[in-house]
Amino acid sequence: MHNDETHNTRKTQPGPVPRPTRPPEPAGVPPRPTTPPSVPAPADGSAFLQWLHTPRPEAAPGLWRFGYRPRLQETDGKVSDRALLTGAVGALLAALLVWSLWVNNLVPHKRILLELVTPSDWWGIDPPRAAFTASAIYDSLFATLVLYYFARVGNWKEVLRRYVTDRPQPSRALRAAVLGALLAWLVAWHGFLSYYKLAVSVTPGSWLFVPGDAVATLNRLKMLKTVLTLLILWPLAVAGDWRGLLRGRQGAARQAADGPGEVPAAGGADWPDLHAYGQHAVAERLTEEARTGRMNDVDCVRIRRAWSSVVADPARLTAFTSAVLSDGARACLHPSGQRDLPGRTTLHDLLTSQVRIGRYADTERTPAPQRAAGAAVDPGTLGTSLLVVGPSGSGKTARLVRPIAESLALQALSGQAALVMVGAAGSHMGADHGYDVVIKPGDRTSEHDLDLYGGTDDPDEAATLLADALAGDWSEVELRRAVTVLTQLLGPFRTVHGRFPSVAELRELLDAEPSALNRLKSMLDPHKHSLLHRELDARVRQAGIPGDVGIALADRLGCLDRPVFAGFFDTSDHARPFTLRSLDHPLRVRIDLPERTHPEAAQLLARLVIAQFTASMATRVDRSLFACLVLDDATHAITSGSVRALRRLRDSRAGVVLSLRSLADVPEHLRQPLIAAVGCHAAFSGITTWEGALFAQAWGTEWVETTEVAKHTVFADQPLTRMIHAVRKLGTGKPVTTDAVTVRQVERERWSASELAHAVPAGHAVLSLTSVRGEHAPPLLVDLRA
Repeated sequence: MHNDETHNTRKTQPGPVPRPTRPPEPAGVPPRPTTPPSVPAPADGSAFLQWLHTPRPEAAPGLWRFGYRPRLQETDGKVSDRALLTGAVGALLAALLVWSLWVNNLVPHKRILLELVTPSDWWGIDPPRAAFTASAIYDSLFATLVLYYFARVGNWKEVLRRYVTDRPQPSRALRAAVLGALLAWLVAWHGFLSYYKLAVSVTPGSWLFVPGDAVATLNRLKMLKTVLTLLILWPLAVAGDWRGLLRGRQGAARQAADGPGEVPAAGGADWPDLHAYGQHAVAERLTEEARTGRMNDVDCVRIRRAWSSVVADPARLTAFTSAVLSDGARACLHPSGQRDLPGRTTLHDLLTSQVRIGRYADTERTPAPQRAAGAAVDPGTLGTSLLVVGPSGSGKTARLVRPIAESLALQALSGQAALVMVGAAGSHMGADHGYDVVIKPGDRTSEHDLDLYGGTDDPDEAATLLADALAGDWSEVELRRAVTVLTQLLGPFRTVHGRFPSVAELRELLDAEPSALNRLKSMLDPHKHSLLHRELDARVRQAGIPGDVGIALADRLGCLDRPVFAGFFDTSDHARPFTLRSLDHPLRVRIDLPERTHPEAAQLLARLVIAQFTASMATRVDRSLFACLVLDDATHAITSGSVRALRRLRDSRAGVVLSLRSLADVPEHLRQPLIAAVGCHAAFSGITTWEGALFAQAWGTEWVETTEVAKHTVFADQPLTRMIHAVRKLGTGKPVTTDAVTVRQVERERWSASELAHAVPAGHAVLSLTSVRGEHAPPLLVDLRA
């Protein structure tokens, strides 16, 4: 997959897909595979296997699925800890009071029900043993009723759930053990309530009492207490999950005894498709690679994707099996030969194609499933495009744009995506050898060039793309005139020369130089190209009219007709510049714009890249790869055409990430259409109120429950009541009032403009996501530093 053309000079690549910017490492020195940063990287494959076996449940868009444990739904009327404990303690004291009255015979006629169902001679001077048994059963039933009633009143079940069963181990087991020991001591050993009395009554006397041997009798009573203690501890052991805790401890001890070198095999469950197709040898080879630590997450996902292509085309089976059996985890490598990025800065999960960007805030306005959970984005949400707005220094690039670009680069190495990263020169968007193509307009060291016409052979399409870059910020009428002018020139020039004009040649034609137009016209056959003759004649007539669009286009193009760009955007036969139509391959492309030295040229090129990307995505046939364009600074790069094209990217399995310092960098008539065209928004701290108003309008409203308390002064009619109110007012300084509480449903904005401008802390952003399947995640506060 590699050849000696890796280091070809700029613009001389012989193929349509440029080669990597750095040669692969020698075959005899394989690169050390790196494990996901979620776990440490030991010498064996335990960390990789742990990553592979970690559950990834289905979750709403924006939730980090790696190891996600759904949080229990919490109702809006959740009782506070203080109120819950106060009610539970109050119910316990009331139960003790009732039981004390019952035990001390202070309840009138307490045995009337018992005497109605038992013989009358049981309750004489010398009652039989059956009377004691019946009395114990009667008292136990009453104790059970008291406990049940006051447990319902005091919500003891919620107390047990919140403070015992919902706690993590080993705190859960310890709390259950303490509670069980307390109950066992009170009931079995202290004789509290009547359950011990009941146990003694129902047990045959010959089993408990040994005549003439007090020690044996005492030992048998202790055995009875022990049995009763176990019966009390059993439900609390289930609540505390003692069995699960012991099983986990035994497993950890067994693993420690086996030693760190013994790593459990991945098993056939890791490659079920291979086993299902009978490729047991291939599956075993991959399992061995994973067990010994020679496989990383990029290898795993890349080989799985290669196998999916084999399932789609069985003719590739022989090549796949031979590659895996001979190369193992290095099979089906990316054309660059790399198996990982030079360095990762954030957490990635390639099995779900997610990148973790932060954590949802643990606040009341955050729904329970997202509260304190990880926040992530993936191609499913980036496919609707993402708009990032925040001032300089708010962390847009470091905490959101760069992690997304890094994730897409990893997905490109695993054969899942194609990335085009556009940023200012020197913006530190990754090392050059971390990309396959690095384009640096204006830099003589650049090995690759950018196709000014997007790789198309159609003059009309080329004119449309170039007009959007040169005149995209003009009105619709002027833009159509610009397209017409460029079509009048590009068509005849390509017919004559078999290529499109260079920057200098196109500028000369736009300036309507008579010699250039006449020379071009003379090279056309008037009979064979009569239509093109008519186009040139129209261009000659329009050239002398005041307000000619061609002159304005020539001025705009002049920013590229500079000595620093000499040799770039070449259209000669020996030049093969990079075109965005090559994104059918898993490429990693970075375009460094000369924003500091030539800002106008950088803005023009940014508009050109957006126009070419959206046009190439709409016409590509193979959409198995997710293609994404990431603009670190989209200032003055948004046009009417690009906003319209953003809406069509969802069907093309492509997306765009646009980063803006302010919405003021977008023309006023395009601000609302831009926010509506993208499905994902991120508002960073520091935006203005008028920007927040646009986001608040786009995010809409929701129904919330509000409580209003009105205080009304109480006017007493009775003299004694008036005196009491006067004394209270004298002591408190406030009149006696009564509260009128009104609870109602109102419709309010999810985030108001003032909240977005002033209530978003530093290092945070309000993130709203929409997936390509139409699933929505409400705008929520995300801590991007967590």
